[in-house]
Amino acid sequence: MSPNRRAAESGVSLRTLGIIAAVCAVIATVLIVTRGGDEDASATPAPAGVAAPGGYGQNAGAGYGHSSGAGHATGAEDAGSADDAGSVPAGPQPVTEVDKTFLVKVRQAGLWEIPAGRLAQTNASSEAVKRAGLHLLDGHSKLDQLVREDAKILGVPLPEEATAEQQDWVRQLENARGAEFDRLFANVLRSSHGKIFATIAEVRAATQNDLIRRHARQANQTVLDHMEVLEDTGLVDGATLAEVEKSVAPRQ
Repeated sequence: MSPNRRAAESGVSLRTLGIIAAVCAVIATVLIVTRGGDEDASATPAPAGVAAPGGYGQNAGAGYGHSSGAGHATGAEDAGSADDAGSVPAGPQPVTEVDKTFLVKVRQAGLWEIPAGRLAQTNASSEAVKRAGLHLLDGHSKLDQLVREDAKILGVPLPEEATAEQQDWVRQLENARGAEFDRLFANVLRSSHGKIFATIAEVRAATQNDLIRRHARQANQTVLDHMEVLEDTGLVDGATLAEVEKSVAPRQ
């Protein structure tokens, strides 16, 4: 072989080796860059609220987060949905004789206790008694309006006069002055309120009518307030409370 041919073949081999080396270097560089990028990506924390696959991020579309678009509805919403799905229009609610008697008694209470509250402002000598009279005026004025509204809705006729006994109490108060009025007012009214208080509890416990339930709740709050301001006068006798206890005690 001639020296020129050997030199040519040697040059080709060197160029081939150089090309192969260059290709290997490029491939190695690509692999290094790609691997480094994967490591960076795995080390970078996910943005707040974004869950990893299968996890529970705060804002995940199918998670249990506070802002989840498909999260749980509140209890009220669940109850409302259930009611809407299975609700049946309510029919007429019963009005029993006990319900009717209750409305009549509330009406009659206002017909004599409102005048009694007015008399306390002119005939009483005790500021505590006058204060109790103002509570009676305010409370029974509101109850009287409510009872007339409810009775109209329920078709229950109401009296226009207090009972004969209640009218007699008003006459006694009209004829009393000063300390005599104070003691009479505190005891007669505490006695009547104690008795109706027990009646309200019985009505509220048994009635099936929503209007009567509302009325009993309001009457209960009003009567309780009146008993307390009457007791605050310091004039309620033990005999009065004993008489109330005897009246409301369960019958054997």
